[in-house]
Amino acid sequence: MIFVIRIFIIAFIIYLFYRGIRYVIDPMRKLDDAYEREQYYFYDDVKNVRKNFFITYKGALFEGEKYLGTTDNAFEVVSIFVWVKDETKLQGFTKDDFHFLSSEIQSNYPQAEVSWKNPIEQLMKKTSE
Repeated sequence: MIFVIRIFIIAFIIYLFYRGIRYVIDPMRKLDDAYEREQYYFYDDVKNVRKNFFITYKGALFEGEKYLGTTDNAFEVVSIFVWVKDETKLQGFTKDDFHFLSSEIQSNYPQAEVSWKNPIEQLMKKTSE
């Protein structure tokens, strides 16, 4: 009977250790932590085109939707549509901030064209005029 209890306690300790490691390396936890600290973090599953990516930057949370298409010799992500989750968090953002975010997205998806949802789109159009 004592042997069974010891096995159970050891298994429980191993399970807690496993859950602790999974918690520490969980990318969604890192995204939430960066969002709370108003830091930059890019969360994406590059291998899964169907999953949207998330970027947190200066306290704002952005979501990007990827679209697969053809390039000269392969199927790649060719279009990305990005929007902010809460527009009120955009206060204080400049055009340079959105250029930075676009360049970070382009570094992961060099073949893609990045499009922004309003009101960011209006600000970026004023840049090109």
